[in-house]
Amino acid sequence: MIILMAGLPATGKSAVARALSTALPSIVLDKDSARAALFPPSEIDYSVSQDDLVMDILRQAAAYILQRDRSKHVLIDGRPFAKRYQLEPWKTLAAELDVPVRIIECVCADEIARQRLASAAARGDHVAANRDYAMYRRLKAGFEPIVGPKLVLDTQQSLEQCVQSALAYLLGPK
Repeated sequence: MIILMAGLPATGKSAVARALSTALPSIVLDKDSARAALFPPSEIDYSVSQDDLVMDILRQAAAYILQRDRSKHVLIDGRPFAKRYQLEPWKTLAAELDVPVRIIECVCADEIARQRLASAAARGDHVAANRDYAMYRRLKAGFEPIVGPKLVLDTQQSLEQCVQSALAYLLGPK
């Protein structure tokens, strides 16, 4: 299964993805970590074209993993999937591989996201240096609603509650 972690920055996508990866036989592929591994700091520009390139590479990696081991789940993290066009290549890949694709959209109150972004910046523990509340607000203003089946996960709940809801969605009848 391909699991797309969608939602604005600091809404909990990475925390939920990491927790799910311990509960499922899975691998997390993270756009921000992949970008940092592919490009030296002087070449990181956080552009849409660079994001799209890194996501193309993650799709190739996901295909490779799923072709080798159909029992694994691949969690895709690090992209908000704020534009509809960003979902389509993943749906196409899932159809080509004959595996399901599931979308988990993480949400939280704006103030919670602002606090999470400020805390991460103070700790300096996020690989993407462009994450701040102004970026959050820009993405939110242009966010295109995700149409179709998905789980909307309020990450103001405990991480344990979020994981249980996600597992019920992912493993339940479809």
